[in-house]
Amino acid sequence: MVERQLRDRGIRDERVLAAMTVVPRERFVPVEEEREAYADRALPIGYGQTISQPYIVALSLELLGLTGSERLLEVGAGSGYAAAVAARLVREVIAVERIEPLAQRALRALRDVGATNVRVLARDGARGVAEHAPYDAILVSAAASKLPLRLYHELTPDGRLVAPVGDPEGQRLDLVRRGDDGPVVTPGPSCRFVPLVGG
Repeated sequence: MVERQLRDRGIRDERVLAAMTVVPRERFVPVEEEREAYADRALPIGYGQTISQPYIVALSLELLGLTGSERLLEVGAGSGYAAAVAARLVREVIAVERIEPLAQRALRALRDVGATNVRVLARDGARGVAEHAPYDAILVSAAASKLPLRLYHELTPDGRLVAPVGDPEGQRLDLVRRGDDGPVVTPGPSCRFVPLVGG
């Protein structure tokens, strides 16, 4: 997976590649999907949600430019897989999932793989998680129709946010930096995520 799906497709951050090597993706998919755990595609995890394809997880984390000292917020944690990979790249992860059974399953999987620096919250992350802000990095793992400004405002100065932005017909994985004069957006490649849903 790491050589063919990630390195051969342009992922260059060695820390990201190392983290993707050691986190067992099969621990984050339903039993019936375990044989496909390392396939280069998203997989269903129940409740109309998916675990993102490995390349998209790696690309999102690479875009954030993580150094190891960050506090990272993930919105739309789903299975917990991206949080488990991020846990090896940052100081602390706050992972938010609005579907409580998925949040509980993610918590168990994260504990099973020893991701002790991840806190899982079962709530609507689209509304922000102000009590733990600010964050050096925010990973949005569901597609917003436009830049999620509420989350943007929870970034530290010079903090980074990666989010898929668009509708089901067309989404783009954007990198957003918090600048002195407002958001600095670097448009990214096309992608396809489940929608970011509030409530």
